[in-house]
Amino acid sequence: MSFHSPLSTRPAPGAFIAGYLDALSLVERLHRLLLDVIKDEFERVGILEINAVQALLLFNIGDHEVTAGELKTRGYYQGSNVSYNLKKLVESGYMHHQRCEADRRAVRVRLTGKGRGIRDMVAALFERHAAGLQERGVLGEDGLDQVTGALRRVERYWSDQIRYIY
Repeated sequence: MSFHSPLSTRPAPGAFIAGYLDALSLVERLHRLLLDVIKDEFERVGILEINAVQALLLFNIGDHEVTAGELKTRGYYQGSNVSYNLKKLVESGYMHHQRCEADRRAVRVRLTGKGRGIRDMVAALFERHAAGLQERGVLGEDGLDQVTGALRRVERYWSDQIRYIY
């Protein structure tokens, strides 16, 4: 039996790992729920030709012109998923693409008017949700700052761990 002082700010080691694993599981579930929320919105308005991942990709690209490599290095998407989804979005008319002048192997992409329409729909969805979170008292500005700050610290820690491996 281990003694844990009520004055100590550090939880027992077993409690911390349990909390950490719970937080990891929650982050994973939240990402899947985000995709479900986007999917449901698109089904509600009758947009069925693109999926939630592709819609989120359009939202994240926004008004920028980027390469698939830039999307991967920014940490948004992984490997072949980016290439596959970009190809589908170009074929469906949501994105323009053209070869880079400096590196003919790279392709730069940007949203078409149709793609900007999807981006705007996702932005409006996020705005409604942000307002709902505040109005219902689910999360205020201070709480959001705390959650975001904690997640950024974990992101930095994980990034540092990856850098130290190599």
